Amino acid sequence: MKILPLLSFLLLASATQAATLEGRIVRVSDGDTVTLLDADKTPHKIRLQGIDAPEKKQPFGQRSKQHLSDLVAGKQVIADCGKIDRYRRQVCKILVNGQDANLVQVDAGMAWHYKTYAKEQPAADRRSYSVAEDAARAGQIGLWRDPDPMAPWDWRKRSR
Repeated sequence: MKILPLLSFLLLASATQAATLEGRIVRVSDGDTVTLLDADKTPHKIRLQGIDAPEKKQPFGQRSKQHLSDLVAGKQVIADCGKIDRYRRQVCKILVNGQDANLVQVDAGMAWHYKTYAKEQPAADRRSYSVAEDAARAGQIGLWRDPDPMAPWDWRKRSR
């Protein structure tokens, strides 16, 4: 019976272990979700870590999607992944030409820093994303031009 706790521990450890994916972005679903095709032609649906972008039908939803598409679509990227979400998507920081695409979305006012999950980010990323959101808000950049932007988590709750 000592094997069961050990087996459970090993399964949990492997499920939470970080992974790095490399490949080409073949689809941008919205401002925080993409599909990466790796060298073996395996698709990986990825949710961008640390951000939440407007839903497609929400104000700035299409602009957010287009901004991310302009940044990563068809390009080779590195995805630094830390977990799998409840929809079985990898949750990752996407690097394109060494640039943090997640942070670029926030900096351009195309996404919120998703503070609910901020503790899952490295401390340096938490700070950078928070500062980027504050600067975009102060400069009324992107979605912050709207006098009363609705956070995507509130939009989703209202839509249920």
